[in-house]
Amino acid sequence: MKRKLIALAADRKAALDAAQKALETDNQTEYKAQMEKVANINAQMKQVQDLIAEQERHVLEQQPSGAEAHDMAEERGRALLAHEGVKISNVEVLRSLRNAVTITGTLVQPTGTGTEIHDNQPAISSLLDMVRVEDMTGLSGWEEPYVISEFDGTVEDPVAKSGQARSNSSDPVFGIAPIVPLEVSTTSYVDRNISKLSPARYYEKVQQMALRALRRKAVGLIVNGAVKGGKTSYGIKTAKNTAGATIIATGTYANIDVDTLDELYFAYGADTELGGGAVLQLTKADLKALGELRGTNEKGRLFTITPQGNGNRGVIADGGVQIPYVLVPDLSAGDLIYGDPLNFLLGLFGDYEIRVDDSVKSIERMHTILGDVLLGGNVVEHHGFVYHSKALSAG
Repeated sequence: MKRKLIALAADRKAALDAAQKALETDNQTEYKAQMEKVANINAQMKQVQDLIAEQERHVLEQQPSGAEAHDMAEERGRALLAHEGVKISNVEVLRSLRNAVTITGTLVQPTGTGTEIHDNQPAISSLLDMVRVEDMTGLSGWEEPYVISEFDGTVEDPVAKSGQARSNSSDPVFGIAPIVPLEVSTTSYVDRNISKLSPARYYEKVQQMALRALRRKAVGLIVNGAVKGGKTSYGIKTAKNTAGATIIATGTYANIDVDTLDELYFAYGADTELGGGAVLQLTKADLKALGELRGTNEKGRLFTITPQGNGNRGVIADGGVQIPYVLVPDLSAGDLIYGDPLNFLLGLFGDYEIRVDDSVKSIERMHTILGDVLLGGNVVEHHGFVYHSKALSAG
């Protein structure tokens, strides 16, 4: 099914290219034929995508348990203890990214080993659980078409235009968001006493630490993107299409004040909607700045901030408007992003390889958990986010 989807995507791109050339030569007949072909391919792709999504959902729900989970963890744990690398499959990584969990509970009670190793594990930004994540294993990249502007209609006098050609309506404009994978390396440290645990428990802990490291790195990639070796993985702030045009809406502001949220709230979305599915992304310091704002009478806070869940996300009440927010430490101070996180597509291009090294932090008696995976993403909706940054003061 994925091979079929890739082939259809290539056919769609070819049809879009042909439609664009037809427009440039004012060949309306060919243009309409190619756009009809695009519509048919889109319908086929939707069917295949729905089938893949349902198959993937079924696979993700079939998490190993009991003896099967124990045997898998035992085998991988022994490999890691022997300083051999193991692979966390793309299905396991997707399960973690989409469900915000690693392995929980006890796979097997350690016998004759040390106690559990406790780590300081602050909450990782929940933004990763809100964006679209897709398995793109085996691909060298992906191109996701999106609509910049749609058809526009015309109004004519039926009597005056009787027997005459009607005026052309404005043509749609398309963009293509490229998704290019970059190698993402992760590093975590645990006390060497972890090796006293049973192999299954040892693997459980290593996997947990590796996936947490991956989640932290992925959040940074989502908002900031990265450029390595001439290749660009786009983040929300840097999102561009294949023509080099910026996909998001941007702006600047002087200081966080009473109008800041209004500017973001009303800048996002079409003229027919307000904040559909949108979430405010910001740092903890900027959330604090919003919370410190006072009304003109200096009595009481202007906004009411209500944390939810693990405290990484919540709601800002601005009068009768409820604005969901999520804390993203990877943003720079003054960066505010507002939009539907599902407008960002993160691609996973292969298995997550992890290994344990004793030499890096040997003097500190620490094990180093090293991981490597291919990730890439981009915004796939025109003006899918509004990004406002604080203007630098002169001098």
